[in-house]
Amino acid sequence: QVQLTESGGGLVQAGGSLRLSCAASGRTFSNYAMAWSRQAPGKEREFVAGISGSGVGTSYADSVKGRFTISRDNGKNRMYLQMNNLKPEDTAVYSCAVGRNSYYFGPDGFGSWGQGTQVTISS
Repeated sequence: QVQLTESGGGLVQAGGSLRLSCAASGRTFSNYAMAWSRQAPGKEREFVAGISGSGVGTSYADSVKGRFTISRDNGKNRMYLQMNNLKPEDTAVYSCAVGRNSYYFGPDGFGSWGQGTQVTISS
């Protein structure tokens, strides 16, 4: 079974930046696509970004495109989400997940999300 640990969240001012990290174990990391999602209190989970096993293919929600960058380091079994120009509406718990194959990284390719790390943006 895969084990996921998210870190890097915190409290920042609007316009600031954060870099989230997701560490995965229990699977061959490079064989699987991965993704980030977020969930704010009282709202449904929202897909944020996905990345293929190789790191070449990426996808982003329209709400974060141009501000967030997803990446991975397969040698370290880690995935990252660089978040720039943060806005109050980005406030949420950010979680990561592993897909069922290496190539499909779309919003419907992920089902089980980690516990997440809290990101709070003040205005």
